[in-house]
Amino acid sequence: MYEFPFELDDFQKEACEYINEGKSVVVCAPTGAGKTVIAQHAIHKALEENKRIFYTTPLKALSNQKYYDFGEKYGTDKVGLLTGDTSINRNAQIVVMTTEVFRNMLYGTNFGAVADNMKDVRYVVLDEVHYMNDEQRGTVWEESIIYCPTNVQIIALSATVANADELTEWINTVHSKTELVDTDFRPVPLKFYYFDSSQPTKLLPLLTPCGQLNKKIRPEKRLFGKKLQNRRSFVKDIVRNLQENNMLPAIYFTFSRKKCDEQMEKCASLDLITKGEKAQIKQFVDEYIAENPHLYNNKHLDYLYQGVASHHAGLLPAWKNLVEKLFQKGLIKVVFATETLAAGINMPARTTVISSTSKRTDSGHRMLTASEFLQMSGRAGRRGMDEVGYVVIVGTQFQSPEEVAELVLSDANPLESRFSPSYSMVLNLLQRFSLEEAKELILKSFGYFSAGSRLQPLLKLKEQLENDIVSRKFICPSKLSDSELCEYDKIRHIYVQNRQTYKKICKQERSKNRPLPAEAVQFGKETKALLSKMHNYPCDNCKLYKKHSKNVEVLSRFSVRLKKLEKEIDRQRDIFWNKFLAHRSVLTDMGYLVDDYPTDRGVTTAQIRSENELFISEIIFSNILENLTPAQLAAVVCAITTEDLRIDIPYLPISESVRKTLNLIRNIRRKIEKVQNRYLVESPMYINPYFSSLIELWADGAEWETITEQIEIGEGDIVRSFKRTVDVLRQFTTISNVPEALVFTAREAIEKILREPVDVD
Repeated sequence: MYEFPFELDDFQKEACEYINEGKSVVVCAPTGAGKTVIAQHAIHKALEENKRIFYTTPLKALSNQKYYDFGEKYGTDKVGLLTGDTSINRNAQIVVMTTEVFRNMLYGTNFGAVADNMKDVRYVVLDEVHYMNDEQRGTVWEESIIYCPTNVQIIALSATVANADELTEWINTVHSKTELVDTDFRPVPLKFYYFDSSQPTKLLPLLTPCGQLNKKIRPEKRLFGKKLQNRRSFVKDIVRNLQENNMLPAIYFTFSRKKCDEQMEKCASLDLITKGEKAQIKQFVDEYIAENPHLYNNKHLDYLYQGVASHHAGLLPAWKNLVEKLFQKGLIKVVFATETLAAGINMPARTTVISSTSKRTDSGHRMLTASEFLQMSGRAGRRGMDEVGYVVIVGTQFQSPEEVAELVLSDANPLESRFSPSYSMVLNLLQRFSLEEAKELILKSFGYFSAGSRLQPLLKLKEQLENDIVSRKFICPSKLSDSELCEYDKIRHIYVQNRQTYKKICKQERSKNRPLPAEAVQFGKETKALLSKMHNYPCDNCKLYKKHSKNVEVLSRFSVRLKKLEKEIDRQRDIFWNKFLAHRSVLTDMGYLVDDYPTDRGVTTAQIRSENELFISEIIFSNILENLTPAQLAAVVCAITTEDLRIDIPYLPISESVRKTLNLIRNIRRKIEKVQNRYLVESPMYINPYFSSLIELWADGAEWETITEQIEIGEGDIVRSFKRTVDVLRQFTTISNVPEALVFTAREAIEKILREPVDVD
């Protein structure tokens, strides 16, 4: 085993031993426990054996961070980086990449043949594998594991999840021999405190030594309307408490970007840093801004010199990078951040403050899940620097102290499959496999494997219904079956109806002094015969008849519910294969598949990575993009790659050519929607020109200040929308069968968009 300059923990030793034995391994441990050491062991083995190792991460920012870390550690000649828009030293022994890039390599699209892509690769590290829970991107992890060659050892690193054994068993089934190393060991233990606004001068321990809620904590008063709006902020009291108790540096998690900035401003006057630290910050910032001059007039600059900063998606990437570096050096004392900071970025702190254990969603407030809470609280406690890490939970009216204590003591949530077939998945599989073989691969998904636990609530309901049906079995004293009782019920019902009708006829004829017609007389005889038939049944004067009849009615309802439930269980069990078949039907109807093999258009679509690959393909092949200028093309692509935003953005006028093109694209969307609706396929197609006029201005050479003054939104949001545009434009230049004129325009548009600050990671 590679000798580290420090003693490894037991779980690290165990995982390294499994790697030495040639096995794949799932390592499930709390945030900050030291999972990266296990990946480093695999890196050393790859270097020794002259083999290659891929290190995958869910986020581009994380990939960049790992690339620089490994470059410093092993030498830049040995390390490569592959993300959607970056390719550095791709044939290196250690290649860091996003998980999407790894998945694409295994499909053999864009990156060449699978055999070439995976040549000499002995190990693949799947960092942050709990991202399988991610609604939008979880499928990528499942595909990566299913298609990964079995001679490659997988090292899957995950934060704490409840069903790590199930995940391991699945990898063992679909890939190769896999062992689980599951630990709740934290090298730096955590202490939990509560901030109660009625006692603002102190932090109260959340739990007693025996794990009960501290009775001194009082719930927050319920406030409404103006009182709630005017409630004073206690952020300065909280940070002052941290400073006085030597609990800084801290990450202060807040679920609103606006509040991050406001709280940073409020705490700027707290005098958190020394003169020496201020000088160090100034020197570092001056050097950094010399390399990134677009940050020169950043409105948050002055706050850095007070030792506070804000960190969220609305800020420029280069600015966030500066904040991270200063925090890692211990020069920033409090970072006010949204929960995205909890996603693996290396920013350990002595304390994490969680401003609320409930968060606002589109459907109102909800409590944080145990896993969300663990991710955030896990940032506390710096290994080798702190004996203990602190987690401070701020009291709010949307949570009770009891709920907070329950959350703190909860186990992590289980990992749930988000597997969902897409158009490109269908095309890629049918390009390489028969329909039957594709079905085998779909049935290998973690979603299908874990269907038992996923279907548990439905299966439990089914069992309950079946038990109810058995327990309600009625023992008839005359030994009549339910069907015989139903027969009697039917005769009885007809008799009652007929008797009423016969009485009406008799009454009518009497009132007119007329004799009963022959038909009526016959009808009366038939009705009497029914009565006689009824008398032959023991039910006719049985005291338990009503009970038996009611029982049959209830059982009939149960039976209908059971059939519906069984149908739903079958649907849910085969949900992934049914989704695959639905996407296949759309592609067949639209001419992208013939005899279950992709046409030329299908081959192109298989190479696209977007929310709805078919939508992008149809736009390309409609020839409506070919007469646009680079700036106009950027504006159109920006509109079809920008998701629906939660916030209202003022409409910014777009140029005539862009407007006309988007109207034609709306027709394409309607055409696809019609076919998708036929097969119940839900795949989003965006046309949101929120940032189209901005990117058109930018690609035409406007200054960044001109762009940002057009709209009140975070600069980071604008950069992100521009980068998503570049990602799709870049695909135009690499996928097959794209008209040459469009390829040239796309290249030119990319060149015009990628300048400071958009091109800075």
